Amino acid sequence: MRPESFCLCQYIDSIDTNTHFVILMHPLEYKKEKNGTGRLAHLQLKNSKIIMGIDFTNDSSVNKILNDKDNECFILYPSLDSINLSQDMGSLQKLTSHNKRRVLLIIDGTWPCAKKMLKLSLNLHDIPSISFDHKEISQFTIKQQPLPECLSTLESIKILLELMNSHKLEECNTENFLLPFKKMVELQLKCIESPPPGSYRILKEGSQPKLKDKYKTKSKRSLLFKK
Repeated sequence: MRPESFCLCQYIDSIDTNTHFVILMHPLEYKKEKNGTGRLAHLQLKNSKIIMGIDFTNDSSVNKILNDKDNECFILYPSLDSINLSQDMGSLQKLTSHNKRRVLLIIDGTWPCAKKMLKLSLNLHDIPSISFDHKEISQFTIKQQPLPECLSTLESIKILLELMNSHKLEECNTENFLLPFKKMVELQLKCIESPPPGSYRILKEGSQPKLKDKYKTKSKRSLLFKK
């Protein structure tokens, strides 16, 4: 989905995980978004798959995962009753109970899209949700975030993996996990500063590229979905 000059394959360093990651990707991310981090997350995680959709209520692939008695499923979403992995160490042990395969569903889309996807997908409502605390500032500088605490899909998964590493639920090396993401942002910024020859976006002589504000002006946007 990217021009050869912007290919990121050389920076991909896939890792193995005990957790199976299922990335539920909005169609706009799947079909049109060339700078989406959900695809990068899939490439970086050997034990992962992408399922495209909006309403997964009757999605056979999702329901097969959810109904498999050998799976223990969780969804990453900051709901009001989510298990906070940064605070509740006891609940971390639930992620490894019953010797089942740990499956973590990740909703990949903009915050408004993710909220809609979860609301419509009735089969996801009873799955335990997990969240975490962090002090990170998103490095996705070429895009606006609703709030400072919002992270991209790839950045969120990295924090999750590090949390699980610290509690011996995972033993994976995340040192280069964000490398393709950082290179993608770097390439886009270079393009803004110096558009390729023939680009339709030519700056007037003496002008400077104007970057968007880091965060959207509507700072009180609701990010939580109440069951």
